[in-house]
Amino acid sequence: MKTSTADNVKNFSFVLPALAIFSVFYLYPFLYTFILSFQRGDAISSLQFVGWANFREVLFYDKAWWRSMYNGVYITFWALTFQNILAFFLALAVDKATRTGNIYRVIFFILPVLSEIIIGLLMREILISEPGILNLWLKKSGLSFLAHDWLGTNSALLTTALVHSWKGFGWAFVIFLAGLQTIPEQLYEAARIDGANWWQTFFKVTVPLLMPVIAMVIVLTVLGTMQAFAMILALTRGAGGLTEVPTMRIYNHLRGNQVGLACAEGVILGIILIVVSRIINSISKEIRRRWGVLSN
Repeated sequence: MKTSTADNVKNFSFVLPALAIFSVFYLYPFLYTFILSFQRGDAISSLQFVGWANFREVLFYDKAWWRSMYNGVYITFWALTFQNILAFFLALAVDKATRTGNIYRVIFFILPVLSEIIIGLLMREILISEPGILNLWLKKSGLSFLAHDWLGTNSALLTTALVHSWKGFGWAFVIFLAGLQTIPEQLYEAARIDGANWWQTFFKVTVPLLMPVIAMVIVLTVLGTMQAFAMILALTRGAGGLTEVPTMRIYNHLRGNQVGLACAEGVILGIILIVVSRIINSISKEIRRRWGVLSN
């Protein structure tokens, strides 16, 4: 049965508001950012087309940009290891706790719900050298030899990475727990009947079936951490470049009316994150295929 033009227009009208919102708030800013990356100026009164000059400056001459990329990768490394491993094994433990599982979900998910600005300001008050709450507690406990400037030159980046991981492990925990609960219990029973021990069951059943979830958590961790901004800004203010991450670098250039340079950095960061995400997904599919979870 063929639909008339009036029916097509009527059907299209249902998706038109969503399409308009997507175009205005997502598509147009993306295209305009790409256009601005080839220009220099304040994006309001004057713009000058400079071609690939902004990209060349970022890629080959801006050492501070690559320092911020290193900082982002460093924080991402701690998020991928400390944060996600902790979340994974906590999810394994809670998955077996049928009565108290819901309580743990609420407790561990409180941190991701809280504002990053609030967490950053709170942790700053705890970790600053004088009169930091942590250092005061260490001195009163007779552990004054452990007290030092946790946000100082030697510790700022590591402290930032650990605070970021502590703040973000709750959402990874919830995703891992949801993935574990989709694995049929019959598979574990069959493995036990075949004589498999805990490690064999873990590596032959749990990990292969959970690989799509693991890949998703890794991708979200990389995307989220490399774009972290608010919590780091509130915690260290960039620490003179010691904890400056890519989005903070972009923000500083925008504040300095270097709009074209900031847009070029945004495009470069976006391309890097897209490539990394594709690589992670490809590795995940290959692992699942080799373990027989995904057909060729």
